[in-house]
Amino acid sequence: MTIIAPSILSADFSRLGEEVRAVDEAGGDWIHLDVMDGHFVPNITFGPALVKALRPHTKKHFDVHLMISPADPYLAAFADAGADTISVHVEAGPHIHRSLQTIRALGKRAGIALNPGTPAAMVEPLLDMVDLVVCMTVNPGFGGQSFLPSALETVSRVRTMIAGRPIDIEVDGGITPATVAEAARAGANVFVAGSGVFGGGPEAYARNIAAIREGANGETGRDGLRC
Repeated sequence: MTIIAPSILSADFSRLGEEVRAVDEAGGDWIHLDVMDGHFVPNITFGPALVKALRPHTKKHFDVHLMISPADPYLAAFADAGADTISVHVEAGPHIHRSLQTIRALGKRAGIALNPGTPAAMVEPLLDMVDLVVCMTVNPGFGGQSFLPSALETVSRVRTMIAGRPIDIEVDGGITPATVAEAARAGANVFVAGSGVFGGGPEAYARNIAAIREGANGETGRDGLRC
């Protein structure tokens, strides 16, 4: 199933509650929340308090992506704040299996994320412990970056390794109507889009989400033309 997950990293931070409601009403399936610590990645965003503050604004699935190290001390706080899926990076520490076990024990879906330069083989031993694999299609840390086509090889390899398991594959970074078809063909079914959704203001959100969904379903190609 195709899932479009607007990333609030590209939203107007002065009115985040309104922005979450707007993309919910515009057809977003999940809400993607990027948590950055200024250490694992070169940016700082927000913590559990903001996730908790946004939770009453929508019933949509909260997809919390932890770009932090260490992650374990904060897992319970994000679970309590209202996260539905919590993803940790395979590069974030030596005991990621423990993090995934903790997330599952908290009653949440567990995700594992990997950066563009990380071999797909790094996640293979963890696949029986996860519900989601996040393949970064930009270098993490900032929104609005250009899509890295080379990362699609990782998506394809992860899809092969999953081998029928009920695991979603998410692509995060540079997703627009012009790039999403390639990611879908590589095997992704969850598409995180920041500026691709929030660009153009609230009146464009529904149109942007619909265009990304059409591209993911194979109705448009890389140049946004029907094929």
